Amino acid sequence: MFPRLHFAVCFTAVLGPTLVHTLCPDTADGYKVRLSIKTALGDDAYKWDESEMFLFRATLAFAMRKYNQKPYEVSDVLVCNETQRVSFWFVVTDPENTSELISGKDVERAVRISRNRINNAFLLTDETLEFLNIPPTLAVPAESGTPPWLIVFGVVIGVVGVGIIALLISSFIQKRRKKGVTEGEEEDCEEEACDKGNGVSHPVEEGADGVNRGFVGDIPFTKL
Repeated sequence: MFPRLHFAVCFTAVLGPTLVHTLCPDTADGYKVRLSIKTALGDDAYKWDESEMFLFRATLAFAMRKYNQKPYEVSDVLVCNETQRVSFWFVVTDPENTSELISGKDVERAVRISRNRINNAFLLTDETLEFLNIPPTLAVPAESGTPPWLIVFGVVIGVVGVGIIALLISSFIQKRRKKGVTEGEEEDCEEEACDKGNGVSHPVEEGADGVNRGFVGDIPFTKL
């Protein structure tokens, strides 16, 4: 353990200027990180210092361990081109062969798997802790307990049921109205003694001679 760690430290110290500061931003296996601490936390923003950088390297080593179960250490995460606006590049070396870099694809998968853990370590989000060229991890959409087709089916059945009930009520009201009109006509005819000959109601108007005056105009005059 100690010989490997000693070799890693010496490797970084001796070959750092060529590997870290030259290969780090230029290699396809390196990624740039940008943090917006002030934007995320406002007045509660913390200062970015060596301890925070150590935490970042430790979280990356943790993410790599979770990804492929290799014994990554903080010394396997190399950082370069750090700026005061809190941005930097990093690469990850193979813990079993520190002269080789872990491929960018593997680093990307490891970051995506542990993205929430990394964000939480710095109280940030995907928008304020950016791994450039690594897409944000999208939350898994919550699955509804009821299938969508069943919800649609229930809505359609409900609408049809309401339509049927409305139709029945409308028909019942119309029948009641017709029945009321018919009963009213029959009562009027009973009071006025209607003559319903030929399907037409004529009120009977009897004169003194017993002749229905309603049909006087229809009786021809005859000479006696």
